[in-house]
Amino acid sequence: MLKNPKDFWSGVMFAAIGFAFAIIVKVYDYPMGTPSRMGAGYFPFVLGNVMGVLGLIIIGQALLTKGGPISKFAWRPLIWVLSAFIIFGLIAKLVGLVIAILLLVVISSYGGHEHRWKEAIISSVILAVTSVAVFVYGLKLPFPIWPEFFS
Repeated sequence: MLKNPKDFWSGVMFAAIGFAFAIIVKVYDYPMGTPSRMGAGYFPFVLGNVMGVLGLIIIGQALLTKGGPISKFAWRPLIWVLSAFIIFGLIAKLVGLVIAILLLVVISSYGGHEHRWKEAIISSVILAVTSVAVFVYGLKLPFPIWPEFFS
């Protein structure tokens, strides 16, 4: 029946997650604010609606075009990347932003088909330096850069 099941189900996922975020913002009555003074619910509401509409567009295109079948679900990338984010969230305050980002990138790189140490280390160093520059020095957010015992 479906000409493009892969895109169809991707669109369903986008629409469901996007509209779910928009609905949650409304149900929990987060303050919206205005575009110049955004409240806590403004960004998730707008982003959720944009994501939901994008999902509906993808569904529409999937009904009109031919595409490939749904491939076997890739558990390895899901497990490695999700584990990396969970570990990052648990250790970021304890070990600091730099070490947490280094671990995040190196662990999540195992989710790919080709794991290369050199590329993972270079990427993690660039991301860590950029994150410290933007979030700690640029935006003045109170993230610890290094573990307390380093200072």
